Amino acid sequence: KWKSLYQIQGERKRIMRETCSKYKSNNRRIITPYHVSRIFVEDKYRVLYCEVPKAGCSNWKRVLMVLNGLASSTKDIQHNTVHYGNYLKRLDGFDQKGIYHRLNTYTKMLFIREPFEKLVSAFRDKFEHPNNYYHPVFGKAIISRYRVNATKEALRTGSGVKFKEFIQYLLDVHRPVGMDIHWDHVNRLCSPCLIDYDFVGKFESMEEDANFFLHLIGAPRNLTFPKFKDRHSNEERTTTKITQRYFAQLSPSQRQQSYDFYYMDYLMFNYSKP
Repeated sequence: KWKSLYQIQGERKRIMRETCSKYKSNNRRIITPYHVSRIFVEDKYRVLYCEVPKAGCSNWKRVLMVLNGLASSTKDIQHNTVHYGNYLKRLDGFDQKGIYHRLNTYTKMLFIREPFEKLVSAFRDKFEHPNNYYHPVFGKAIISRYRVNATKEALRTGSGVKFKEFIQYLLDVHRPVGMDIHWDHVNRLCSPCLIDYDFVGKFESMEEDANFFLHLIGAPRNLTFPKFKDRHSNEERTTTKITQRYFAQLSPSQRQQSYDFYYMDYLMFNYSKP
């Protein structure tokens, strides 16, 4: 079993490196704090984890906190503690020497997810539930730009953004509001062409990949990757089927443009075109 998991890792890294050398000329660029701002540091087991939202990041942070001795079990850690507790250090918090030392000696890993599924998961989480950041900041701007005859109420609250409107915003080169980590490219968040990741896990094979990774770093035997769904736990996880339902609301050209938007992620992480 380990042998086949080693082979899968070798293959994922090969495809990533080949895509980088084919499309990117930046493999000699200097790594700046900006490039490592999404990377979390666990010094005890010497792990660097690049956070990709909607690909198990809350549970990965829980695991890092347990490894670091900040909690005894992943079950004890609340969602807000994970995201707003500032218990984990980020790599951009170190000086250049500290950054390079860790990049050169720690195990660097990231977990990814099929780009359209990740996108729909982010949309459901941020726009279909009450949210006092995404509705006023993104929702208002999206509704006022893309909805014809929007009601005063919709313009005031920014609630009720439709998936089609969200995609119009995403594909607009003159976006009324900037990008957000929840729907940015993994390519941009984690700079895989600059940083040579040792381990590439996939959300689709999370349990197997995560526990293999924990085995590789010599984590305590009793620590396994948590299975629970972090937010809106009574709601079904975003599946391929659910994703298709959302994308069916778009025109063929919007679907194609969305694919083009995430083209590098599809290529680099070997996901087939939906």
